[in-house]
Amino acid sequence: MGKITGFMEFQRLQEASEAPQKRLKNWREFVLHLTDDQAKQQAARCMDCGIPFCNNGCPVNNIIPDWNDLVYKQDWRRALDVLHSTNNFPEFTGRICPAPCEAACTLNINSDAVGIKSIEHAIIDKGWAEGWVAPLVPAKKTGKKVAVVGSGPAGMACAQQLARAGHSVTLFEKSDRIGGLLRYGIPDFKLEKHQIDRRISQMEAEGVEFAPSTYIGNPSDPVADGLTVRTPDSLKAEFDAIVMTGGSETPRDLPVPGRELSGVYYAMDFLRQQNKAVAGDRLTDQTLAKGKHVVVIGGGDTGSDCVGTSNRHGAASVTQFELMPQPPESENKTMTWPYWPLKMRTSSSHEEGCDRDWSVTTKLLKGSNGRVEKLVGARVEWFKDEATGQMKMREAEGSEFEIKADLVLLAMGFVSPVQTVLDAFGVDRDARGNVRANTDDYRTNVEKVFAAGDMRRGQSLVVWAIREGRQCARSVDAYLMGSSELPR
Repeated sequence: MGKITGFMEFQRLQEASEAPQKRLKNWREFVLHLTDDQAKQQAARCMDCGIPFCNNGCPVNNIIPDWNDLVYKQDWRRALDVLHSTNNFPEFTGRICPAPCEAACTLNINSDAVGIKSIEHAIIDKGWAEGWVAPLVPAKKTGKKVAVVGSGPAGMACAQQLARAGHSVTLFEKSDRIGGLLRYGIPDFKLEKHQIDRRISQMEAEGVEFAPSTYIGNPSDPVADGLTVRTPDSLKAEFDAIVMTGGSETPRDLPVPGRELSGVYYAMDFLRQQNKAVAGDRLTDQTLAKGKHVVVIGGGDTGSDCVGTSNRHGAASVTQFELMPQPPESENKTMTWPYWPLKMRTSSSHEEGCDRDWSVTTKLLKGSNGRVEKLVGARVEWFKDEATGQMKMREAEGSEFEIKADLVLLAMGFVSPVQTVLDAFGVDRDARGNVRANTDDYRTNVEKVFAAGDMRRGQSLVVWAIREGRQCARSVDAYLMGSSELPR
């Protein structure tokens, strides 16, 4: 490594952010990437491990020590090449990935991990600024046609890899714009959508065709107005292979009295509206949090995004409830390293203003004239069932409470892909309702139909979707050509 004592000389430096009072006035990204000199110093902290656990901690197996060394040497162009060799879209992961690589960093055992994510962010942003990110057009075409159904990160990664292998790829998307969850599920203050648009332009130059506003399923399925409907059979007749990358979109519901009241929405419906508004779409009935007492049910990233969005709307108050117990402030690294630890995490949205509470269950929602006005909750106690060894919960006696709630957002995760699509394809499913396909070849039980991403593995991270899209592309390429030179 270029600076073998760097990890002893330099402290971890977090990326700078705009102050909450400033960033709450707009929908722009507010995290500022490191300067060249800052990135060089942070890269110097990479300690030339005998075994770089960060590689395995990263789902796409980024070759992190190599590009850290290249950044230290200020060889940014080669650093970008190494980064792109394993990750099609580092501008996505460099912004919204939770960075499991950093949890696995050897330096993290008894110090602060190398700022891998911030260095990745700096590399790719410099690459775009310098014009180094260019289309990789295949030297020749194979004559094979592939349909990719679903344009989230798994579908985009799969389509790009297959196009670079010389196949003719069409990427189908039921929404009016390409990007899937990245487009309409991630707020612009975390990922501005021009980041997606310029990748789309690159992919178009590489030969990928995009078909938005196209639903793949049965004509009898409930479909929004204005969508083109194509059946799986029509795709099978036209394409040599089909990849299902439609994500896990069925939200977990809240079966309590009052669920039917107006003012209770799924988180994704709320976030989608705001993203469309930022994109310039004219909405006639947008749900706004301005002046309302917002309650977000669910303590994950989607719930956090609802908090940040509500604050930007000008909510009167924002409260976030989580059913699980409050995690510890820090992990016992001797027990958890190099794995992803359970510990307290405070997002930028939480820092902007939010009351958080844990071990809370919702009992019912109250309202009048058909609108929600209050949430009735209670505290729960978690205990170990000695018979089964499993953790269970019970309501704590005398813990019931009420809280004002003009707007209730359900952010409790996703249970499965949309089942009507899976029914139309006739694919087998696992116990959770996901498409059954292994990670050896990503093939389903239906001839020439593959599946990858959240549609196969269940709700997960963008970086896992990219990994599965890339690996599935290699399997499809081998299926079509007999072998593949695409990286796995």
